[in-house]
Amino acid sequence: MRTRFAPSPTGRLHLGHALAAKEAFGFAATENGQCLLRIEDIDHTRCKQDFKLGIYQDLNWLGFDWPIPVRVQSRHYMDYAKVVASLLERCLAYPCTLTRSKLKAGQRSELENTLRPSDYLAQFTVGDNTPHPKPSLPYAMRLNLSKSLELMRDHSLVFDETGLEKKNKAIDAKFALNLWAASGRPDPIIARKDIGVSYHIAVTHDDHLQGITHVVRGMDLFEETPLHVLIQHLMGWPTPIYHHHELLTREDGEKLSKRGLDTSLHSLRENGLTAAQVLAMASP
Repeated sequence: MRTRFAPSPTGRLHLGHALAAKEAFGFAATENGQCLLRIEDIDHTRCKQDFKLGIYQDLNWLGFDWPIPVRVQSRHYMDYAKVVASLLERCLAYPCTLTRSKLKAGQRSELENTLRPSDYLAQFTVGDNTPHPKPSLPYAMRLNLSKSLELMRDHSLVFDETGLEKKNKAIDAKFALNLWAASGRPDPIIARKDIGVSYHIAVTHDDHLQGITHVVRGMDLFEETPLHVLIQHLMGWPTPIYHHHELLTREDGEKLSKRGLDTSLHSLRENGLTAAQVLAMASP
């Protein structure tokens, strides 16, 4: 059994992250498995090196460790681009320069059937096969949801969920995706224009690459899971078991974030709290 804790260095870790780390590392310990650390820093417009170093400091202070070297996503943009290129080659992805409002009005991208996978991949190097440190695109890449679902017509897209109400459930991802396709909502973005890739592709790729058998993460990502299951099936990757846990919220019921009330682990540590006290506070 193998899971992962995968924070993004867009700010200092806070109590909500302490809860997520406790859930992931604790789940692995209960199942006599492993919990890896992954740094999900593909958003080079927001992620900072100081925050990355802070993650290591905070997790070490809380008493968590991990069995193998950390995978830092920003070192692997080409890995994720190759996934998108594979979908593009099969006409399951397309470039799009249109706004959401134009897409809702039924307009189609002029680039949709003109981009070659090799031209797309060329944008992830600096001209001499050196990886681009901060890629961007002149368009977004979208998954053709209707074509993808048609390809999966005879395939089950059911995934196992063990976190909801503490019960094991088999959930049909296809149901949610068909609702998406029928709603007129724009196709999902699988490569952002500003950073060249997307969370959806990077997380599913790395879960497969690292042999993740159980994904332990917050309920705020539950609605993303059907899309992730679809990508896994399109790429021939196994679907992990999912365990979505409750979130730590403020008094007004909103999810605790890096903005607003200062609950950063660094601040709590500076104010004299112990790691045991902070972990005790990190409960929904």
